[in-house]
Amino acid sequence: MDVLANELAISRATLYRAVGSRDALLGEVFWAIAKILIAEAAGEARGTGPDRVIEVSRIFTELIESAQQMHKFVAEEPQTAARVLFTAAAEVRQHAIDAQFKIFVESGIEGDPAELRRRAALYLRTLEGVLYGPLLGSGPIAFESAEPALRALLRG
Repeated sequence: MDVLANELAISRATLYRAVGSRDALLGEVFWAIAKILIAEAAGEARGTGPDRVIEVSRIFTELIESAQQMHKFVAEEPQTAARVLFTAAAEVRQHAIDAQFKIFVESGIEGDPAELRRRAALYLRTLEGVLYGPLLGSGPIAFESAEPALRALLRG
């Protein structure tokens, strides 16, 4: 935060008033990056229904795997990364659930909106196991290993 405040030529107090906390700022940065990667994955994915949802997830996973700065941050600050990525504190999780719900709808997954949102949250939690397995304590999980569970969540 000191470096950022200096770069912006403002005081730390002003920076904290503007962003709230370091976690909130990191959450916004992570979400900004994720939105770009989600849009790229959605743009590349073909098909409809569950196949499209899985393809978006597969492409997104590949894009995240190639994000070296994110891996470095997670390795160097695992507690901060977990707080920012998996709790309500930084709102990343809620943004991600909303995005997954939108992918469901755009792909033609039908159902009661409240139920689809619950399934999107569970789908996302399962996908997080693939994306951040070591951070969650489960070790690396291949996308292919999680795909049957993800597909099960897409059945009506």
